[in-house]
Amino acid sequence: MSSALFTPFSLRSVEFANRIGISPMCQYSSRDGYASDWHLVHLGGFAKGGAGLVMFEASAVTPQGRISPGDLGIWKDDHIDGLERIVKFVHSQGARVGIQLAHAGRKASMSIPFGGEHLLTPEDGGWETIAPSDVAFSENYSLPRALDQAGIDAVVQAFRQAARRALDAGFDLIEIHAAHGYLLHQFLSPLSNQRSDAYGGSFENRIRLLTEVLTAVRKEWPANLPVLVRISATDWADGGWTPDDSVDLARLLKGLGVDLVDVSSGGMVPYAKIPVGPGYQVHLAARIRREAGIATAAVGMITEATQAETIVTNGEADMVLLGREVLRNPNWPLHTAATLKEQASWPVQYLRAAPKGSIARSAVGRLTSE
Repeated sequence: MSSALFTPFSLRSVEFANRIGISPMCQYSSRDGYASDWHLVHLGGFAKGGAGLVMFEASAVTPQGRISPGDLGIWKDDHIDGLERIVKFVHSQGARVGIQLAHAGRKASMSIPFGGEHLLTPEDGGWETIAPSDVAFSENYSLPRALDQAGIDAVVQAFRQAARRALDAGFDLIEIHAAHGYLLHQFLSPLSNQRSDAYGGSFENRIRLLTEVLTAVRKEWPANLPVLVRISATDWADGGWTPDDSVDLARLLKGLGVDLVDVSSGGMVPYAKIPVGPGYQVHLAARIRREAGIATAAVGMITEATQAETIVTNGEADMVLLGREVLRNPNWPLHTAATLKEQASWPVQYLRAAPKGSIARSAVGRLTSE
C-alpha cells in the first residue's frame, strides 16, 4: 500500500485496518439508556462502510450525567446486552469498536434536541445537574449544584464501573469524554471551575478529577487494551483552557496509560469565537502529537480523501475521525480507498458495486480475494 491513510495502525494489542474512525455522535434515540435498533443500523452502517474504528456515542455513566432523556447509557448492567449485540456486528465487518464514557455535568437535563432544545423542568422529567461550581452554561441551562467530595468520589466510581461494563460488552477501547463543556472539561477550564479546594485554582488541581477518573478506569480496564481521551484543546475564549494547557495535559495523560488523545475544541461557553473551516482543529492535534509525544486523532470538517491522506502523511495526526461527512456517506472509507487507488474490503453482499480488484468481506469478517 502507498496510502498512509490505509496503512494499519496499532494501539497496544488492538490493530486498526486503516486510520479512519467514526466520531462519537449523539443520536438521542435511547429510552432509559438502552441501545436500540437505530443504534445497530447507524453504527453497523459505518462498520460495513469500511471504517477502521467505529465509536459509540457519548454514553452516560450515571442517569444524572445524560444530556437528555434520549442519551445512550452504561450506568447499569442491564445495558450490556444491547451494547454487546452491536459490538458483535461491528466486529463481524472487520472494524474495531470503542465507546465514549461521558457525564454532561451542568449541560445535562435538556430536552431531546429534535425540533429545538430546552431545559427540562421537574414536571417534564428534568433532574438536578452538577458541576465543579454553581455556574450555569447559559441562561437557558440549569444552575448546577457544586460537587462536594462525596459527589466527586461517586463520579470517579461511576466511570470505573462503566469501564467494567464496556469490557463485558466486548469493546476494544474506551474513550473518556473530557471535551465540549461536559463535566470533566468543566473541571479543567477556569471559565467553569471557580473552586478553591484541591480541585480548583491551579492547573494541577483542575486536572485532578480527570486524572483520578483515568487512574480508576485503568484499574478496571485490561493493560493490553487502549484508553483514549477526547479533549477540547482550546476554549476559544479569553481566560479559558488553552493549547498550552492541552500539551501539558497530554504529557501527563501518557504517563497515566492513555494511548491517544482525540483532539476537538470548544463547547465550554456559548460566546466562544470558533474559526470553523475545513480541518480547523488539525493544527491542534499536530501540536499535541509533536510536543507531547503521544498519538492523536484529528477531527472537524475533514471531508475529502486527499485532505485526510495529507493529515496522516504529514504526521499531523495518527488517525482522522469523521462525523457529518459519514452521516452523508457511510461508505466514505470505501470510496476514499478508490479515490486513492487503494484496495479495500467490501461486504460480499455489495461486491457487485465495488471497483474492480476490491476484496470481498463475508458476513463473518473473512477476507477473500476477488
